[in-house]
Amino acid sequence: MDGNGRWAQRRGLARTEGHAAGEEALVDVTYGALAIGVKTLTVYAFSTENWRRPVDEVRYLMNFNRGLLQRRQHELHAEGVRITFSGRRDWRVPKRVLQSMDEAEGLTKQNKVLTLNIAFNYGGRAEIVDAVQRLVADKVPVKKIDEKALRSRLYHPELPDPDLVVRTSGEYRISNFLLWEMAYSELVFTDVLWPDFRREDLFGAIEEYQQRERRFGGLDK
Repeated sequence: MDGNGRWAQRRGLARTEGHAAGEEALVDVTYGALAIGVKTLTVYAFSTENWRRPVDEVRYLMNFNRGLLQRRQHELHAEGVRITFSGRRDWRVPKRVLQSMDEAEGLTKQNKVLTLNIAFNYGGRAEIVDAVQRLVADKVPVKKIDEKALRSRLYHPELPDPDLVVRTSGEYRISNFLLWEMAYSELVFTDVLWPDFRREDLFGAIEEYQQRERRFGGLDK
């Protein structure tokens, strides 16, 4: 979900106003996913690298994400959305934010219509490192370490690998997102800044995805 800062700057607004505008995009895209039967939607809300941003912006994002959960969790719960989080729940995340995350997960844990997985304090490399540390902690013998063993120790091994990854705002890079899971994902890049992104843009990305051939390293029969 990239482009919030540029969206605000082009309008002469503070960068934080762009983050606030991104909430409407997130809600509309989530409802769009619900409308067409998407089962899993992962959104990149805050990366392990985002801690390098100005202190005021980081503080705003912490409070904003907590407020978003408080504003929207009951609404999404009513629609059958299960809310989960991927990322490190370490000392850098304020306790009040962690509490709101736990509340949202607890409230929606039985829902099955759509899983909204929020990547928060997340990094693809960090996830792989954490999975390797769990392998070591579990004393898994070297000869037993394979893709299945590592995958089972990712943040949410029960979630399917993404079929499609959409990158907004004209950026053409992965930015440390789901590095293990997206090994065979189709990639769609769009110039639309995140606050302007709507369900129609999601539908367009899915339509483009549907035109592609997926061989997973093999050959068509």
